[in-house]
Amino acid sequence: MPASGELIRSMNYVEDITTTLRRICISIPAMNTDERKRLAESLRTATSAINAAVADLEKAGPQ
Repeated sequence: MPASGELIRSMNYVEDITTTLRRICISIPAMNTDERKRLAESLRTATSAINAAVADLEKAGPQ
């Protein structure tokens, strides 16, 4: 079954997120303790959003 344009676009967004996270990880060693704590809190918020999206995807939906 061919992928829809929406699926391809969404998968590209995920690839962009992954690339951004790699870039963030590269910069972590240069951060001080306070910066690391602030970034960790920001990532926790993003994690919640990602987990919610995965849960939505895993729900049975129209085929």
